Amino acid sequence: MDGATETAEATILEEPAENLLAFVSGFVQVDWLSTAIVAVVALAVTAVVSRVAAKLIRRVLSHDSVPLPSSSIFVNIVRVVVWAIGVSVVLSSCFGVDVTAAVAALGIGGIAISLGFQDTLANLISGLQLSIMGIIEPGDNVDVGGQRGIVRDVTWRHTTLVTSTGEKIVVPNSVLNTSSLIQLPPPRKVVVPISVVAEGDELTQASERIAQAASAAAHGVGAVDVEPSVTFSDVTAFGFTGSVVVWMAEGVDPTAAKDAVVRAIAPLTRDGRSA
Repeated sequence: MDGATETAEATILEEPAENLLAFVSGFVQVDWLSTAIVAVVALAVTAVVSRVAAKLIRRVLSHDSVPLPSSSIFVNIVRVVVWAIGVSVVLSSCFGVDVTAAVAALGIGGIAISLGFQDTLANLISGLQLSIMGIIEPGDNVDVGGQRGIVRDVTWRHTTLVTSTGEKIVVPNSVLNTSSLIQLPPPRKVVVPISVVAEGDELTQASERIAQAASAAAHGVGAVDVEPSVTFSDVTAFGFTGSVVVWMAEGVDPTAAKDAVVRAIAPLTRDGRSA
């Protein structure tokens, strides 16, 4: 009697488990162990391909012959494409998902998605426009709405500027695309506007003394690529206006160089005969 009862209880417990197993097996017709292994391998391969592709695109963009800038926005796009292909292959081959139908379903809901990600899409498109058209690229010295800095990178969402004091400024790409942008001289190019008070026949001697003083001051800060040059552009009631231009070597602080040059040439701009 006890044996019959135990058998009946076992049968009652086994039936729900078998029904659940049958339901899961009918819903997903896959061998979970082999599928998991294949999926993990496929994702690992996708990660390796994504990393190699990112390094390759960075190396290609670093060549001077390539018209596109070395911005990370292109690297991010390549990574997204590689991962999209890899995930699509995993879903299709391992889980039997109809990727085409899924893409079509996303297309139907594209309007809602575009509204929800309106700012993100605007920044992405603006970043592509800025990079492909060569408006800005890493290393440029720019002024955006009064914010000055060197472009460090253009991502899919924002552009990072670094000021002369080391501060980082994050500007959305859409703002750059709709605001006035001023291309400033390269950071290594130190430009000092001057106004010299001197007699007309003494202007040449005055410019030579200014160039010598600027050269000594610039060399005192660091290496100089191109020696200072003095050019005059206008004649005003306050004297002859122009500029002193000196190219510092890579890695030299241009702010310190400009300060040293200004201090050195200041006495020479008031009287061309000063020594």
